Amino acid sequence: MPPRILAVVGPTACGKTSLGIALAKRYHGEVVSADSMQIYRGMTIGTAAPTAEEMEGVPHHMVAVADPTESWSAARYAAEAGSIVDDILARGKLPILVGGTGLWLDALVKGHGFAAGHAGGEVRRLLQARLEAEGMDPLWAELERVDPEAAKRLHPADEKRVLRALEVYLETGKTITAHNEETKAMAPKYDALWIGLQFTDRQDMRRLIDLRVDKMVEEGLLEEVQAILASGIPADATALQAIGYKEFLGVAEGRISMEEAIADVKLRSRQYAKRQLTWLRKNPDIHWIYWEKQRDFARALQLSTEILSAHGLS
Repeated sequence: MPPRILAVVGPTACGKTSLGIALAKRYHGEVVSADSMQIYRGMTIGTAAPTAEEMEGVPHHMVAVADPTESWSAARYAAEAGSIVDDILARGKLPILVGGTGLWLDALVKGHGFAAGHAGGEVRRLLQARLEAEGMDPLWAELERVDPEAAKRLHPADEKRVLRALEVYLETGKTITAHNEETKAMAPKYDALWIGLQFTDRQDMRRLIDLRVDKMVEEGLLEEVQAILASGIPADATALQAIGYKEFLGVAEGRISMEEAIADVKLRSRQYAKRQLTWLRKNPDIHWIYWEKQRDFARALQLSTEILSAHGLS
């Protein structure tokens, strides 16, 4: 049997961090962040990364481990975080994944690796050059010819994934569809127990997201963006394209007002939460805990304990 781990998931602002810490304290666990933005150093406020005080002595991994100029893939995350999970297991502790980046969570738990192909390699550069010179039409026609299933699944406007599908085929001679089918049949690397958090009423989630954005602004999100720029990080760095940072970059550069930025961050955060839920709801193994008007962590901890006990975790 694959080793047992725990995953606490849900959309932004739903309380994953607090529940993850509570469960870690109860089950002698350590937290492994599965948040694609909390990996970056110097970006605590806008990513809602837990402070040392909020961690309550629970070890946290995969937080502030990357430079904001770096661009991390799900494959790289799965490799780095997988080593940490294995180390936690070897020490007799319970790894607790906490986050809402669905692709990264799936990549780590399944542990199957990714189809060959290098985003910064020669094939990708040639495909990118073709895209710029010829447009998408001939590349799309090529994808329809070599991997019709991928062409049905993707949209021509999704340039990143279209190029990725062609890259895999050109480098390996095997379609990305074939690779995906092969990995589906493989057993996961870890036996994950999934606890999910969401609100019964979507409006309550929106309200909490808006309050979180207001709190980030009060805590100094603009100053955090200015500090990142002052440290020499370029404005086009991957990390600065994240929700919150991109908008407040506009404020720092004088392109938009503070009020416009706050409204944009709230809107994009709500849209992101909706996408997170759409992804997570595809996972039938998640045991959902629903919040009412307020988040009741004592109740959530009790329900989580009952779920874990029913699955042999004590």
